[in-house]
Amino acid sequence: MPDAAVAARSSETTNSGTTQQVDVAVVGAGFAGLYLLHRLRKAGFSAVVIEEAGDVGGTWYWNRYPGARCDIQTIDYSYTFDPELDREWTWSEKYATQPEILRYFGFVADRYDLRRDIRFNTRVKAANWDDTSERWQLTTDNGADVSCRYYIMATGCLSTPKPPEIDGVKDFKGEVYFTGRWPHDGVNLAGKRVAVIGTGSSGIQSIPLIAEQAAHLTVFQRTASFALPAHNGPVPDDRKTYFEADRAAYREQARWSLAGVPYPQEMAVSWQLSDAERRERFEKAWAAGDLVHILTQLWADQAGDFDGNALIGKLIHEKIHTVVKDPETAAALSPHDHPFGSKRPCLDTNYYATYNRPNVTLVNLRQEPIKAITASGIATDKRSVDLDVIVFATGFDAMTGAIMGVHPITGRAGKSLSSVWAQGPQTYLGLTVAGFPNLFMITGPGSPSVLSNMAVSIEQHVDWVVDRLAALREAGFTTIDATETAQAGWAQHMADCSMLTLHRLANTWYTGANVPGKAQTLMPYNSGVGPYRGICNEVVSRGMLGFRLTGPNVPEQCNDGEVVRLQPDVRIVLGMLAEMNLPQIESLGAQGARAFLAEFNKGRPAGRPVGEVGDGVLHGADGLLPYRLYRPATPGPHPIVVYFHGGGWVLGDEQSDDPFCRDICRRSGMIVVSVGYRHAPEHRFPAAPEDGYAATKWIAEHAAELGGKPGPVLVAGWSAGANIAAVTCQLARDRGGPEIAGQLLVCPVTDCRYDRQSYSENAVGYFLTRALMFWFWDIYCSPADRTDPRASPLLGNLANLPPAFVATCEFDPLRDEGIEYAEALAAAGVPVEQLQARGHIHSSLMMVDVVITGVSGRAKMAEALRGFAGLPRKLEETGDASPIAVNAAAG
Repeated sequence: MPDAAVAARSSETTNSGTTQQVDVAVVGAGFAGLYLLHRLRKAGFSAVVIEEAGDVGGTWYWNRYPGARCDIQTIDYSYTFDPELDREWTWSEKYATQPEILRYFGFVADRYDLRRDIRFNTRVKAANWDDTSERWQLTTDNGADVSCRYYIMATGCLSTPKPPEIDGVKDFKGEVYFTGRWPHDGVNLAGKRVAVIGTGSSGIQSIPLIAEQAAHLTVFQRTASFALPAHNGPVPDDRKTYFEADRAAYREQARWSLAGVPYPQEMAVSWQLSDAERRERFEKAWAAGDLVHILTQLWADQAGDFDGNALIGKLIHEKIHTVVKDPETAAALSPHDHPFGSKRPCLDTNYYATYNRPNVTLVNLRQEPIKAITASGIATDKRSVDLDVIVFATGFDAMTGAIMGVHPITGRAGKSLSSVWAQGPQTYLGLTVAGFPNLFMITGPGSPSVLSNMAVSIEQHVDWVVDRLAALREAGFTTIDATETAQAGWAQHMADCSMLTLHRLANTWYTGANVPGKAQTLMPYNSGVGPYRGICNEVVSRGMLGFRLTGPNVPEQCNDGEVVRLQPDVRIVLGMLAEMNLPQIESLGAQGARAFLAEFNKGRPAGRPVGEVGDGVLHGADGLLPYRLYRPATPGPHPIVVYFHGGGWVLGDEQSDDPFCRDICRRSGMIVVSVGYRHAPEHRFPAAPEDGYAATKWIAEHAAELGGKPGPVLVAGWSAGANIAAVTCQLARDRGGPEIAGQLLVCPVTDCRYDRQSYSENAVGYFLTRALMFWFWDIYCSPADRTDPRASPLLGNLANLPPAFVATCEFDPLRDEGIEYAEALAAAGVPVEQLQARGHIHSSLMMVDVVITGVSGRAKMAEALRGFAGLPRKLEETGDASPIAVNAAAG
């Protein structure tokens, strides 16, 4: 449809007392609202934008406090949809000020003639879904009400200031200001006694400039924030060169990156680096003045591992103490109550140095809380501060407040959004809410939003929504509504994602903890911009999975289901493997497969340090076998775990499961001896189980020499190694020893049947395939021998075996036989614990420094081993490895 026709349709009936009829109504004329209006016009929809402010800009219209800047480099914080626009505007600084950003939005609005379809100085007082007309009916406080087919909230994540929580604000006789609603004509603070309450981003940006004006500034800090120097100035040459060399490629990389800014994935983990190497990396990031860089580029485990993260916190504390002269003030400014990055780190200009000024005082509210605001100032437990001005830099009711604070929203059957969200926001993809047809949110709770470059996330959301509306129109559908199943699945996926990073350990506006009485949950999606984009695309490719579509002249369409059932980091790992286009292992032959595995393992992270690692040989069933021993750092003697590696009886060796062995050693406080047993086809069945039994017997007999505790040993294994561990327990019982205290079986092979449901459900796509298992069995064992209990322990006598811990994974061909083995053990009177790892694949529990969602499972395994050995199940906490594939999305 021509733009002129769109304009004519969108401006119909705007007089008071009538109802404006449009296809789409949008609330908010900020970054998202402007792009929405442009895209909707191009797609032929009539649209109106309703904006409370007097002009475009959204958050940047209101946030005019001194020092207000963006904290994503403005070369990245820009629209990318039009290459010509990208070239016509050049930013003057690395981090643009609020006035320049506002000019940019005005430039965009003028370039695309957007203001003619924006109703300024107008609020929506109520929004109600009408089932009969299948339209949203909006009541406004200025001009005509609005009737629209689709209703889109482009209200921003940080646009509803949080009211003060302190008694006596109305009693204060001086001036009161809020950073989020700063007067447009500025504030004269010269010669005045000023207080700033709050040291989040707006406080940290404004405090240095306020201190330059005020006669005296008193800063009231409840929670110290991590602040990093912005080193503002021209756009850095390296970034500028990278950008201008191929703008299209740069923008595309940003769209598929984790943070919405094109940085490579950091692979080195903290414990692989020396103190000097870590400090060098940190100093480089500190000097760069780039929030995304320091959040993602130091070491791969900084976002999800407490110990790796704490290293950064210590280095920042050093910087603070170097700058701030008074040790007590420096200590108060050094955050200790949350991991770095779990709250929004801030970019600053001379923030810490400001506290060296004689006219600046810091009040630590942890030590002396505010009692009340009085007529003349602020009273704490220890002092009274006389003031002329109070500035509240207390932040926002983030994410949900920006939506619910606009007006009441009532969906199908009179259901209100506020009641649906009473216990925390429930969305599908962060875009829609079940029971609220044709309602969309741009960067709503459940989307990457504030943990990403908002510019990239906004464009992705807008493009997805407008493309869907156009597709619905073409297909004859008039309503779209998320299903409860899809929404519940997304809630579970969000909960799984929350375990990937350390955000869960902080009280922050990311979780709603800054607003009294607000239900707390991690609201932004923290698994990355690129993975999220892929999920949204998958919803479309799978026939609008999770949505119910209806129309007057077409059959209803509802392709119900959950778009993500894999754990988020497992999904990313599988995506990375798919991009590598790896050969099918069974096509390589045994020797080729072994060479491939050895080469593949070179690229994985090194296992974490343990007390000692040593190699040796032991006596197997027919000759010497290699072993690798992992000893804890604590004084011995320790119980011994005999471990058998995976690899289908064909691949692997005593080192191939090295990270897992290290992890179990650290978590259990036990010696782990990994045995290199003989492999097929050179040594077919029963060489492997006989070696397993012989090795266990030898280790038990030589426990003291190995530094272990004499007495019962424990056995453990993964996959084919778990098969050997299970068989070893049966052989030890039948052959009079050695005594085995317990068995840990991870994704065990327990018999040779392929007719179980897990084999058909997971035949392909999850690393271990049905075809690969066929290949393993054919190389290892003739069909005539497969019913032997040494090959299929499920077919053996299961009575009087050691207690067992059996772990299985949901997306694994071996899942059902592992569960069946655990149930059969229990039926035979053997104490059994089961871990059925939801969302995991056959190998993910072994990916110690890659799949963070496997941490809790490995912790349970270690606890079980300690219990089998008669030790307290809990060992002193150790840091958990963070995923290589999943760094924190920066924000």
